[in-house]
Amino acid sequence: MTAPAPTVSAELKALLRRVKLGRTLDTLPERLALAKARNLGHGEFLELVLSDEVTRRDTSSADLRARVAGLDATMRLEFFDDTAAVTYDHQVLDELISLRFIDAAHNALILGPVGVGKTFLATALGHAAIRRRRSVHFERGDQLLKRLKVSRLDNSHDAELRKLLRVELLIIDDFCLQPLDAINTADIYQLIVERHQKTATIVTSNREPIEWLGLIADPLLAQSAIDRLQSSAYELVLDGESYRRRQKPVAGKPATENPQPKQSQGR
Repeated sequence: MTAPAPTVSAELKALLRRVKLGRTLDTLPERLALAKARNLGHGEFLELVLSDEVTRRDTSSADLRARVAGLDATMRLEFFDDTAAVTYDHQVLDELISLRFIDAAHNALILGPVGVGKTFLATALGHAAIRRRRSVHFERGDQLLKRLKVSRLDNSHDAELRKLLRVELLIIDDFCLQPLDAINTADIYQLIVERHQKTATIVTSNREPIEWLGLIADPLLAQSAIDRLQSSAYELVLDGESYRRRQKPVAGKPATENPQPKQSQGR
């Protein structure tokens, strides 16, 4: 017969809430039972309970910072389906996952056709950086440039640009899907040039860098910016069937908002 979980007194609950440790009550009965079963000392039990609280706070903090950074909560490495028919250089991805490129202020270009998982992997790297307490900002390229253009109207352009320049990892998704006018070109040039060898940038695109040259208004600025971006960048090229097809809803199979981490599989 299983012994009932130890009860927590109302007085202890009130004290924990008063010192802002109320969330420990979520797991405290189980921890009390574990302490009794393993005959843990007072110090060992306290370490166990406080370790739970630190983990809980770290997770909550990371989730909040990921939302502020603009990262999709479902696009994390533990949710990536590496059985999809998508080919890429696993060694390059492993290097990016180490996040050494951020420490070295290098860049990453994630390139490939529509739907192969470029945005997913870029976002997942952003989540990994967030968990290591690096500052991250994710934004689609067209929206970023539109926002910077609008910011010129209320004189907030310099402030917005400074935020983008100092973030440790800037992720620009779907870059150069459409032609860039002179204002867009000036903004992207300043971003790339001033971040060069100081902070890390990830760019995803359906187009190769050579194609970007023909879409940027000023050829000289384009060449200068792209040369800097590429000169210190890892290139991860994805190819294969659309990754999104594997995310389509299936009749009789309920969709889940928060997928569970899959078991790791051999590559």
